Amino acid sequence: MKNDLILYASQNEYIDKLRGFTYSYFSEKGCKPKFFTFTFGCQQNESDTEKINGMLSDMGYEQTYCREEADIILYNTCAVRDHAEQRVMGTIGSLVGIKRENPSVIICFCGCMMQRPEVSEELKKKYKHIDLVFGPQAIGRFPENLYKAISDRERIFDVKNEDGTIVEEIPVKRASDYKAWVSVMYGCNNFCSYCIVPYVRGRERSRPPETILSEVESLVDSGYKDITLLGQNVNSYCNDSDSDWNFAKLLREISSIDGDFRIRFMTSHPKDATKELINTVAECNKVCKHLHLPFQSGSDRILSLMNRKYTRDKYISLVNYAKSVIPDLVLTSDVIVGFPTETEEDFQQTLSLVNEIDFQGLYTFIYSVRNGTPAAKMEQVEDFVKHERFNRLCELQNHKATEFNKRYIGKTVKVLVDGHMANNDSMMTGRTDGNVIVNFPSCNVDPGSFLFVNVDRALNWAVFGNAII
Repeated sequence: MKNDLILYASQNEYIDKLRGFTYSYFSEKGCKPKFFTFTFGCQQNESDTEKINGMLSDMGYEQTYCREEADIILYNTCAVRDHAEQRVMGTIGSLVGIKRENPSVIICFCGCMMQRPEVSEELKKKYKHIDLVFGPQAIGRFPENLYKAISDRERIFDVKNEDGTIVEEIPVKRASDYKAWVSVMYGCNNFCSYCIVPYVRGRERSRPPETILSEVESLVDSGYKDITLLGQNVNSYCNDSDSDWNFAKLLREISSIDGDFRIRFMTSHPKDATKELINTVAECNKVCKHLHLPFQSGSDRILSLMNRKYTRDKYISLVNYAKSVIPDLVLTSDVIVGFPTETEEDFQQTLSLVNEIDFQGLYTFIYSVRNGTPAAKMEQVEDFVKHERFNRLCELQNHKATEFNKRYIGKTVKVLVDGHMANNDSMMTGRTDGNVIVNFPSCNVDPGSFLFVNVDRALNWAVFGNAII
């Protein structure tokens, strides 16, 4: 590997000082200092927040879900779409009153949005109540930056680009006792013309395979049942090194670990998805028979403008091969509606692709202008046209998803239980190997357990049945 590996232990000096501060705080106030964190965005952001929670716990802080009682408030932000950024800006404004009521509270913002120079500069100039701002590449310096913000009452902005750096051994406070995120790589080299991610998360850098295997083994030993491998493009794992490892080999090695658990992964870029990878999914029992393979558009002209580096025919060929070797495959995807210059003919090709492939689920997005990307300079589609096309796509996919889920009626599926449905204690919910949501009447079973459910009803978003106890 040619990446620079930095150990979290290099921050020990600041961790010890912060522990001393928290002990002093506890002694004087008779309570433990608390932290509040909130995540916008993708699974990688959720994973990063779990690391931040782990570091704060390591420093002696206790998590709270009420930000008004917190001594440290931290928001992990997303820059993928404008809507997410507007939510963040609204949140920033809402914190002014909290800072006024409690001047000692430390307010932090991190994540992809903070790595955008125009955003961090605006926060520095206009929002004096924010104490600490850092990008995703600076997560390993969080203890040092937090100590400076607390001890010196100094505003810290740590948003420099650091390609090639990986920080290992950061403690993790996981949100679940049975589901876990494991990052296999960071950054992106693809530069899709609509996407800000390569500019804010840096170039691709792969974690050493032995480190990943050790982490997964530890998780399995601790009882984790559902492990998702993360990367902006997992299919390019180890392309940044002269190693003979690739993502298919990593999947096989993880699948060989003893234990009853599932392996998922995302995101998988079609241009780098190979028959070797698909064969690995087919042959390894622990690898879920679910492939999330974003196609983004059914039009070759739009795919070229997006810089996706594959064609419609190549995508369909890859999917057809996957279906041929994985009969019970569940396919999901991402699609963007209203990309610059998209015509009705282009959009019709997207609809026809959705009709042809039979996706179980689609993550559908209206194109959002991201300043600093090539697509932002292209001719934009009018908003009312975007929304009209978006509605038509959703209507089609809702029908396709319902028809797909009806295939489960009369079948018995293995489900990993997540617990009770939101606001409905009479029903429980879980997911199949293919990530299909399964709902069933409550029974005496704990979250994180496997059980079998007889399916008797299907909607577009879930199937329903009765547990076999």
